[in-house]
Amino acid sequence: MPERDAAAAGPSGVQPSDVHWLALACDLAVRCPPSGTAFSVGAVIVGADGRELARGFSRERDPRDHAEESALGRLGAGADLAGATIYTSLEPCGRRLSRPRCCAELIVAAGLRRAVFAWREPALFVEGTGAELLAAHGVRTIELAELAGRAREPNAHLLG
Repeated sequence: MPERDAAAAGPSGVQPSDVHWLALACDLAVRCPPSGTAFSVGAVIVGADGRELARGFSRERDPRDHAEESALGRLGAGADLAGATIYTSLEPCGRRLSRPRCCAELIVAAGLRRAVFAWREPALFVEGTGAELLAAHGVRTIELAELAGRAREPNAHLLG
């Protein structure tokens, strides 16, 4: 299970910069081309030193692109992901209809050990199990629900 909101770094694992980076991911989601069959999501990968390594958003280059895979695809060769965090406006998918590997698997395969997201994936297209899949593979998952409203905004057309 992902950890829940917290105000500052401590036992919860939330760092002071988490809200900043997650808000940026939510802002990137607004740039997604609209879709009636997929969520609009933004993602940012930040190194252990606090510098942005890559960013992406859904359908950025291909109608099937998810934000996490777009950001991972922008990482430079040999990018140091030790201690890095991926921030996503929506829980990374744990099941995917458009490609063979879900985003949670891609995150694990890349070696990321920490994921922060704003909004649990609603069971609109597939059941949201990404946070549990990440946690099962040793990735620390943190849900900052205080930004869930911002993550839902570019998806209002899907939610009715």
